[in-house]
Amino acid sequence: MRGRFTDQSGLFSYIAPDKRVPANHPLRKVRELVRDVLSDLNRSLGRLYPNEGRPSIPPERLLSALLLQVCIRSERQLMEQLDYNLLYRWFVGLSPD
Repeated sequence: MRGRFTDQSGLFSYIAPDKRVPANHPLRKVRELVRDVLSDLNRSLGRLYPNEGRPSIPPERLLSALLLQVCIRSERQLMEQLDYNLLYRWFVGLSPD
């Protein structure tokens, strides 16, 4: 069963992570492009998952994280960065906490 993508970046924080990322940061444009492309793929991704069972991690979140991993070049470093780097958590759509 496919997990639904909901942007968690605004949860449990007084200041939205979107406000913390500078307006001219290059990841803003990349995130916007990635979200547009993934929304176009939404129907195709939905057909790959069965209708029953335990929900998966949303493919949008996984694909965003993989895109970051290409820049970082290491899965271990990606996980470390996702643990404490608000910019990367915002990009993937994870909550800041």
